[in-house]
Amino acid sequence: ARMGRTVVELFYDVISPYSWLGFEVLCRYRRIWNIDLRFRPAFLGGIMQQTGNKPPAMLPKRAEYMLKDVKRMAKYYQVPLHMSRDDFQRITGTSSLAAMRFITAIDMTNSQYLEPLSREFWMCFWSQHEDISQTENILAVARQAGLSAELSQKALEMISSPTVKDRLKETTAEAVKYGAFGMPAVVAHYDGEPQLFFGSDRLELLGNVIGE
Repeated sequence: ARMGRTVVELFYDVISPYSWLGFEVLCRYRRIWNIDLRFRPAFLGGIMQQTGNKPPAMLPKRAEYMLKDVKRMAKYYQVPLHMSRDDFQRITGTSSLAAMRFITAIDMTNSQYLEPLSREFWMCFWSQHEDISQTENILAVARQAGLSAELSQKALEMISSPTVKDRLKETTAEAVKYGAFGMPAVVAHYDGEPQLFFGSDRLELLGNVIGE
């Protein structure tokens, strides 16, 4: 490892399209930049609630812009994210809580699956337009990510355990403590202090701040 790697934490929720973009781009940059990338699965619903934020699509003009913006970014970053008007209904009508608890359980027990599992959840929701709150879909996603049936079953049972619930709550609270009000929240620990970058369109600024 090169000297003094900058720790970069990515707080994300698989229901957030911009989180997927930020995730994929940071996964590419960690091969080039001198960073130690840490994935921090958190709950977007909790962040919105704690900060009084509202989904961007609630403002019609912003929703209109967001559709074009996500399309352009997905094309630019070559991420198979397909967004349509109906997705605003889907986001507000779907809870990502079970999915994020499942991801948290895997993070706590078999963290080597964290990256592929998170990616498959985004694929499921944003490419295949499936409901990620359904147990059978959660298990299908886990299978796609290479988890054994046994591992998936164990993680599924952990979803309702206080340990997993508390861990997800703590990670979410930590994001808010860093100043997050939405997702993705990227926190770079550089020069002795945490620096927050919101969204997936500030990554060149992040690079500049950490000397990359």
